[in-house]
Amino acid sequence: MKLKLFTLAICVFAGSSLYAQNRTKEAGFQSDNDSFLGQGSDRYYTNGFFLYYRQALDVKSDSKLANKILGFELGQKLFNAQSGRLPSAQYIDRPVAGYLYAASTLNMLYKNESNLKLSAAIGIVGRASGGEQIQNFIHDTFGFYELNTWQYQVRNDVQLNLSAEYNRLLGRTSFGDISFASYGNLGTGFTGAGLGPMIRLGNFNQLFQSVSTQSTAGKTDEGSLLHKHEFFLYYKPQVNFVAYDATVQGSLFKDHPEAGTMEITGDIKPVVLSQKVGVGITTSRFVFDVGAVFDTKEVKSMARKHQWGTLTALYRFN
Repeated sequence: MKLKLFTLAICVFAGSSLYAQNRTKEAGFQSDNDSFLGQGSDRYYTNGFFLYYRQALDVKSDSKLANKILGFELGQKLFNAQSGRLPSAQYIDRPVAGYLYAASTLNMLYKNESNLKLSAAIGIVGRASGGEQIQNFIHDTFGFYELNTWQYQVRNDVQLNLSAEYNRLLGRTSFGDISFASYGNLGTGFTGAGLGPMIRLGNFNQLFQSVSTQSTAGKTDEGSLLHKHEFFLYYKPQVNFVAYDATVQGSLFKDHPEAGTMEITGDIKPVVLSQKVGVGITTSRFVFDVGAVFDTKEVKSMARKHQWGTLTALYRFN
């Protein structure tokens, strides 16, 4: 009986979405973890979790804008050395750090299929970020090994960061397109920039209402979109120029290491190459982005390159 009621509820829920027009709001999460790739690793950027809320804003019909979205997010990133359990401090090849932040974003998407996304974030690295507590909780809950490296973590420091993301369509056929993707970061925690192409193959929408530009919330008439639902593969190689990273180098304004602490910091590599492959999917109610990221070494002392999986799931509503 319970199974029948559950099945009926799913059918009603799915059927109701067929009559929906625009979805002006969306909320959901993103989860990153190196274990998603099934390689048994627990190193470097080992875990990330983010909560999102986005809402489309009004756009004048005679404006160059096709869509405009206000967003809010809360996130946490955890960084290990080559393992969370090491014989001694000399094996720490990447500084241990947690980063917790809250941010607001404004995504302006133009009819010519370019967009400019601006964001401002306040956060903290160090013990106050809760990274040690979260990773201990995960390992205790699932019976993983006991951690012994957080005593060397980057110490507390407040971060203020600004960022901008710019994308622009370069060319399109009936089955694929290519666009230019770039970003820039400036702040006390993260300063740098990156650029590269993005290639999409399959059923995708214009860049003003697509998974690719975090713009699936919108007031655009669905009849003007290339596809009612998206389902496409993408490939996004990128070259990243890094000027400062607080999760590696610690505070911008403090000496390292600080007397009386066990903090271990490191030296960044100024150029990091990144590749992301994945699939983007939208339905009348849901948005999914599933991918894998492959990075070259971001710290000079790192023993190896790194990769992780990422999953984004959003629910769209009016």
